[in-house]
Amino acid sequence: MDVTLQAQLRRRVIMPLYGVAHVRLSYVQCQWCERVVALSAISFLDHSARSQGNFLAMTELAPASRFKADMPQIPGVSGPSARPPRRRNPLMPLIVAFLVLGLVILLAVRWFSRSKPAESVRAEPTPQMEVPAPPPDPNELLPHVSEFNPVVASIADLAKPWSSVDFLLRNKLNGEEIPATIVRLPEGSPGLASGYWAFSRKPIYGSCKLEYITDLTKLRDEYDFRSPRHPLVGNPCTHVLYDPLRTANLPGNTWIRGAIVQGSDIRPPYGIEIKVQGKEILATRAEQ
Repeated sequence: MDVTLQAQLRRRVIMPLYGVAHVRLSYVQCQWCERVVALSAISFLDHSARSQGNFLAMTELAPASRFKADMPQIPGVSGPSARPPRRRNPLMPLIVAFLVLGLVILLAVRWFSRSKPAESVRAEPTPQMEVPAPPPDPNELLPHVSEFNPVVASIADLAKPWSSVDFLLRNKLNGEEIPATIVRLPEGSPGLASGYWAFSRKPIYGSCKLEYITDLTKLRDEYDFRSPRHPLVGNPCTHVLYDPLRTANLPGNTWIRGAIVQGSDIRPPYGIEIKVQGKEILATRAEQ
C-alpha cells in the first residue's frame, strides 16, 4: 500500500478508532491489527461511496414530475381535462345492417335479371319520305311475240277500223326484241290476213322509232301535212309519212304496203307477215 495513503488512514481512521475502543497498543505490537482495521476502513469507505453513487443515480433518474408542483385550482376555471375515452357509436350496428341488406337486395335483383330472358325491344321504323314508284315500263305491258308464242292479239281487239296494237317481236337471228304495230285496215275481212297491216317501228336508218298517228291535227301541225284523211305512219325526226292504204314497188317487182306520201326515204317500213288462226292473229315472220 502507498505510504502516504497508510499515513492518511492511520491519522484519519485508525487513530480515532483506537480512541473509541480505548485500546492503547503500540504500532509495532499491533501492526497486523492496523492492517485489519485498514482493510475494514477501506471496505467501509468503498461501501459508503457505492451507496452515495446509487443514491445520486436514483435521484438523477427520478422523473421530473415527482418534484413538479400541482397547478392551483382557480374557481370558475377548469384545468386541463384528461382526454375522455373514445366512445363507440351506438348507430354503427344499424348502419352495418342496412349496408348488408342493400347488398343482399342488389345481388337478388341481378340474379333475377339474369335468370329471365331479356325482352326484345321492338324498334320503331324510321319515318321515311314516300318516294313515288317509277312509272312502269310501257314495253313490259306489251305482248312479247316469239316463235314459241306468236299470238299478237285477238280479232276482238282489232274489231274497229284503224284500231291498232303494239307488240314486241323477237328476232330469230340475234334475239333482239323489235318494236312493232299491227293496224286493222278499213278494207278487207277481219278473218283474213289482208285485213291487217303489221310493220316494224324500227327505222331503216337512224334511232327515231316510227309512230302510228291517228290524230289528224298532229299530222297538220307537227308534220305539216296539208290534207290528212286517215291515220298515217310517221318518222318524228325526219317527218317522213307513210300511207298504210298505199303500196310501193321495190326493185325486183316486189310490192309492199306503206308507200311514202311525204318526205324521202329509201323504202317503206319493214313488214311483218300475219296469219289469222281462229280468233287469234299470229305474227309468223318479219321482213329483214
